[in-house]
Amino acid sequence: MPRPRGRATGWGRGRGLLGPLDPLIGAWEAATDSERGPVRVERVFTRVHGGRWVRLEARWAFAEGVYEETAMFGRRSDGTLGFWSFTSDGKHSEGWLSEAPDLPAQTIAFEAEMPAGRARQAYWPAPAGESVEGDQLGGASDKLGGAGDQLGGAGFVWVVEARTKTGWSRFTEHRYRPLAR
Repeated sequence: MPRPRGRATGWGRGRGLLGPLDPLIGAWEAATDSERGPVRVERVFTRVHGGRWVRLEARWAFAEGVYEETAMFGRRSDGTLGFWSFTSDGKHSEGWLSEAPDLPAQTIAFEAEMPAGRARQAYWPAPAGESVEGDQLGGASDKLGGAGDQLGGAGFVWVVEARTKTGWSRFTEHRYRPLAR
């Protein structure tokens, strides 16, 4: 089945419990540096099981290996939107939709209790005209349009942060654009 292209342009939230995830539905890519060196990341969000769930398939390709995640977003037992995440290193987490007043407007945020404490991941629309760095793994920079490619508002920012005594401390930030296939 062909992967849908990402559609963050407009960033309009849909109706219903899963509506906040509508801007993320599709296939996305990012390239950045990490503690393990350059990494190329693909995130594919798909509605599944009659539209009652959103599945995320994420793949982090490093020069020396791959890290994968499968997550499901849907109704928690208390009726709120939550997620369940399973990763290739054998870890798993679950969390809930949360507010993030300290982040840009239109942010979609989720929090989770982790062994090291509270964490959150958040998504928001990339500002129009923001540039994306080219892939540093070699051979894929053409897919990302090379260094300085403009998102033109059709992309999003994804961050992961840890709760500290003074607020949130960011340790991961990626800028995604629609996956070019």
